[in-house]
Amino acid sequence: MAKRLIINSDDYGRTPEISRGIREAHLHGVVTSTTCMMNIPTTVDDIAVALKETPRLGMGVHLVLTMGKPLSKPEAVPSIVDENGNHLKYNPFFANVPNLNMDEVKAEWRLQIERFIKAAGRKPTHLDSHHHSSYFAPKLFRGMLELAKEYDCAIRFPFTEVSSELEETAKHVPELMKEFNLRKPDTFIVNFYDEGATREHLLNILNNMSDGTSELMCHPGYVDDAFAKESVYNFQRERELKILTDATIKQAIETKGIELITFAELDR
Repeated sequence: MAKRLIINSDDYGRTPEISRGIREAHLHGVVTSTTCMMNIPTTVDDIAVALKETPRLGMGVHLVLTMGKPLSKPEAVPSIVDENGNHLKYNPFFANVPNLNMDEVKAEWRLQIERFIKAAGRKPTHLDSHHHSSYFAPKLFRGMLELAKEYDCAIRFPFTEVSSELEETAKHVPELMKEFNLRKPDTFIVNFYDEGATREHLLNILNNMSDGTSELMCHPGYVDDAFAKESVYNFQRERELKILTDATIKQAIETKGIELITFAELDR
């Protein structure tokens, strides 16, 4: 059986410099796909650059509930914002999951998807989510599946290595996937991250890939001073960029006969 690999960079649009790094990781490296953070004002401009510079880069939507401001008016989505009208941070969001109004969640997600479609002139290749927030509860996962079905796109499927945050949703995955029958990779590779983001580890991942289609999540990018002060995952992105553009990695993929694809090329 053939081995196919989607190398997907999260966080396109997070900053213009991160977007520039992702485009470089595609043009001069092995990144095939990215997902766009549509609640950030500069992302629309970054998409315009990608359409011109990297027309073969797959682009999906990185659904956001845990960073920045919603596209919705805060008074229209009170269950997903704090007292200042911003999205809740990771820990407060996770604690607030039981109180989420799914009509509000889906309304916000739909605005993010529609903004992408308007900017890109096409539907997203797939949906995933910042901090995996769309997988934190069965109702959130169902909401994402409903939108993926509506927009006829694939999804990230992070349940091959289930973390504690995903345990409850994982119990409902078989019936939900049977109900929606959406395109998805067979395997999700999450450990090319932080201390695991080394050339040796990536080579080991490539050497031990399963048959079928895998998605490898990554976070390359250039980092400016403002972002370095804001995020704890900062200069690690530049290390990832260097690895993902290393000729040794591309050579290993070719030697192993691994086909690089995007989510748009997934079979049902």
